[in-house]
Amino acid sequence: MDAAEKRYLELLSRSFPTADDAATEIINLTAITSLPKGTEFFASDIHGEYEAFSHILRNASGTIRMKIDDVFGDGLTEAEKQSLATLVYYPHEKTAIDVAEAPDVRAWYTDTLLRLILLARRCSQKNTRSRVRKALPAEFAYIMEELLTENGDREDDDAYYNTIVASVIETGQAEALIREFCLLVQRLSIDRLHIVGDIYDRGPHPDIIMETLMRHHAIDVQWGNHDVVWMGAALGQWGCIAHVVRNCARYGNLSILEDAYGINLLPLAEFARRTYEDDPCVAFGLKGDPDLTEREREMNVMIQKAMAIMQFKVEGRLIDENPGFGLQDRKLLDKIDYGRGTVALDGKEYELTDKLFPTVDPANPYALTPEEEAVMQRLEQAFVGCEKLQRHMRFFLDAGGLYTIYNGNLLFHACVPLNEDGSLMEVDVFGRTYKGRELYDVMERHVREAFSSDDGEARRRGRDLMWYLWLGAGSPLFAKSKMATFELYLIAEKEARKEVKNPFYSLMDDEAVIDGIFREFGIDPDSGHIVCGHVPVKVKDGEDPVRCGGKVFTIDGGFAKAYQPTTGIAGYTLISNSYGFVLAAHEPLKSREAAIDEEVDIHSSRRVVERVDRRTLIADTDTGTKLKAQIADLQALLSAYRSGELAERA
Repeated sequence: MDAAEKRYLELLSRSFPTADDAATEIINLTAITSLPKGTEFFASDIHGEYEAFSHILRNASGTIRMKIDDVFGDGLTEAEKQSLATLVYYPHEKTAIDVAEAPDVRAWYTDTLLRLILLARRCSQKNTRSRVRKALPAEFAYIMEELLTENGDREDDDAYYNTIVASVIETGQAEALIREFCLLVQRLSIDRLHIVGDIYDRGPHPDIIMETLMRHHAIDVQWGNHDVVWMGAALGQWGCIAHVVRNCARYGNLSILEDAYGINLLPLAEFARRTYEDDPCVAFGLKGDPDLTEREREMNVMIQKAMAIMQFKVEGRLIDENPGFGLQDRKLLDKIDYGRGTVALDGKEYELTDKLFPTVDPANPYALTPEEEAVMQRLEQAFVGCEKLQRHMRFFLDAGGLYTIYNGNLLFHACVPLNEDGSLMEVDVFGRTYKGRELYDVMERHVREAFSSDDGEARRRGRDLMWYLWLGAGSPLFAKSKMATFELYLIAEKEARKEVKNPFYSLMDDEAVIDGIFREFGIDPDSGHIVCGHVPVKVKDGEDPVRCGGKVFTIDGGFAKAYQPTTGIAGYTLISNSYGFVLAAHEPLKSREAAIDEEVDIHSSRRVVERVDRRTLIADTDTGTKLKAQIADLQALLSAYRSGELAERA
């Protein structure tokens, strides 16, 4: 053995000081590799819809109800099984209801605990005892482990478990133990959670979703365009801030900023009222049907117009400062004929839907007025100074990135930018061109530098790139020819509003193109999959989320209520277990209250989209690769002990 190997084995021997220790760990790790792989759960484009997403996470897209059916069969009525499922999903609330209604509370405690023990045993079958032990709460670890362990003698076991359960009830711990068993079932039902972008915008509670994800035991996040624009806003990037505030106003969700993040909008509201109170703001109606008073609705409309005009001005400056972004055609304020109320676009003149621009100087249209400048400065201070927002954006950095390769599958939010012929599109990033995986890597590096670099210029570039990632034609998160915000507001003709998708979407069923992407990212085309979101799948129009013969899964099914009329469903989740892939399509959640009080579950239709010939084991996964490497190291250590090359540390 050479000197480097000996030094490594000496370090390893500190953890495994004897041959017996090394041999025992080899046996343990080898046993783990023979277990079935854990369940991976994929979701995308949640867009602030906390209640629906939370429910699907709690019921594991119907998996928990299926396990209840498997465990209890005809031993429970349908009503009893649904009641048990609701308890697992919402243990605190459902326990309070059931205890209040139970004619015999002690009997309810006993029956419920025994049912949860059986269900938790089934959920723990694919896990080692050590792994289950680590998932147990410290205060109940010993009791729960005992209750989960079967010794083989049914009669003795039943007597033993009944004694423990009776003792738990006598000591007043039944409700707490019920909650912990429910949470254990939830946790064991999802081994790994993948969020494929777009937690923010549209819906009302992205902050609560972020808090939920930050508590999850195993998660990765692929940044979406709606996420990265919030990341830029958190760093004070004005283009990102202008979008975030305008978009919240457009959907009647300013409470996200004011209530969830404590961002003071009073200076903006006062400015918008002074400037636009007598303006009908005809082009700036709200999207959807937000639950607002008439006065709140008027305020949102005025703020939306105020921020839209400031956004167009700020973006004009950013375009001039970053000519390499290639966004010069997005400067449109200087293309307006303010006297006639028209705009010249792509060689054609269009009449504007709104012709009142009291803060725009036609001679210098991109100049912010002193009041607008002050509003933007106040907003920057508020975003940068919000501790909660900074904590959530740091979670994106810690748990996420622009893409993830996990168990041979490629996860990204939108696309790999392509040319019409299927070749990789080259994109200018601060004077150098990149494509494919290298483009993803360099863009992610710049984003991370925006948060952590000691170089002020590197931080500025990173901030500006986040704005480009939000709306640039070469952005792998945006994937369209242009962000037609100006046209959507101010031009009625659909031809002007059209945003052309990157060729990735038209070539998604071209196996040669998709295989080329796999090879670009170092993935086996014969076994890999792409999982992405971003573009809602119009299920009601017959669109299929499974593309390229099952190599591509596009899982934006419309969690956001604003998209559900387009998709016809209320979200997709993708499940990867040891048997293959299952796609779940969800109907809307009536309400959280109905889910608890009326035991109304989300109806989810499940479709097997790939079944493997041989059950996938941990040995076949990324975790298995790491375990095999550890086993090889331990085998070398064991050999060194037995040959005398290394002395045991008895």
